[in-house]
Parts: sequence; C-alpha cells; structure tokens
Amino acid sequence: EVMIGGAVGEVVRSNNPAFKEGDFLVGSFGWQEYALSKGNGVMKVDPARAPLSAYLGAVGMPGITAYIGLLDIGAPKAGETVVVSAASGAVGCVVGQIAKMRGCRAVGIAGGAAKCALVMGEFGFDACIDYKAGGLDQALRAAAPGGVDVYFDNVGGEVLDAVLKRLNAFARIPLCGQISQYNETEPY
Repeated sequence: EVMIGGAVGEVVRSNNPAFKEGDFLVGSFGWQEYALSKGNGVMKVDPARAPLSAYLGAVGMPGITAYIGLLDIGAPKAGETVVVSAASGAVGCVVGQIAKMRGCRAVGIAGGAAKCALVMGEFGFDACIDYKAGGLDQALRAAAPGGVDVYFDNVGGEVLDAVLKRLNAFARIPLCGQISQYNETEPY
C-alpha cells in the first residue's frame, strides 16, 4: 500500500476548475509518484513565496502547530524559559525559534548528541539536553536554573515527568504530542 503522509505535488492534469496544470498543491497524497485527488483537503501553494519543501515544514502544518501552540497556549513573554521536547523535530525546532524571536531562553530536549548539536547550532536554541545520556533531572536543572515557564510537550512520559518538577508558578504547557506513549500496549 501507499505510505500515508503529506506531500507537495504538481498538477499534471485536472478536471477540477479550481486547479490547472502546473499548479502546486499540498495535501495527503501519500508517498508516491502520482496521486489522484478530487480536490478536497488540498491547498494551492506558491513556490515563489517559499520553497516547496517548506510547505511540509515551517510554513505548513508543523509550523502552524508550533505557532498556534506556543503563542496562543504557551503565551511566552520575553525573559521566560521555554523548554521543548522533540526539539529536533518538525514542530519542536520551529517552537524554539519562535521562542527566541520572542526574547525567551529556548531549551531543547532531544535524543543524541548529533540532534542536540543541530538544535543548538542550526536552530539556535540556548541549550539542549540529550535525554538518552541519562541524568535528565540534573541536566534540566542546569539548563533552566530559574525553572520552566512554558513547556511545549511533544513527548510525554518520563520527559514530561522531569519537566513537571521544574515548572514555575503559572507555567503553561501546550500539549502537542505524547510520542513516547504511541506504541504502548499497557497504560503508563
């Protein structure tokens, strides 16, 4: 079967008056060379405004998720500390960058030294904790010595448990995902 997922495609033939040959669309076309669509749930995108790949990331669903979750629910204020789990992922990396633009300290949590290097280097976070290295509580205390004001949670589980211990009064938690629990067969 075709692997499900979002994709950007170019219209090669159309019977739909809303779309013409050469238009670029984003939708759930799956991972395949050609897809057939009636035009429901698709959106026309403009490669002159952003690279087509960005419509699957920073200016697409992951970016909108980060933007709305952080700004509407997290409501960060300049000077606050924002901690983001899965900081190297499509949503998490945007959350941290928005937090930095808002004048916040951005602390990422990711799995492995290479991902942490990416989070701090390319994405510009102030710190990144490798949860696979152990000592998550101590690392979080060192990276967020003044506590956590906003925790953007993509992971749940043990990472959430560790961050909960460091929350400041009136902290906010945009709960975006619980990826650590998705394949569990027993309650956490």
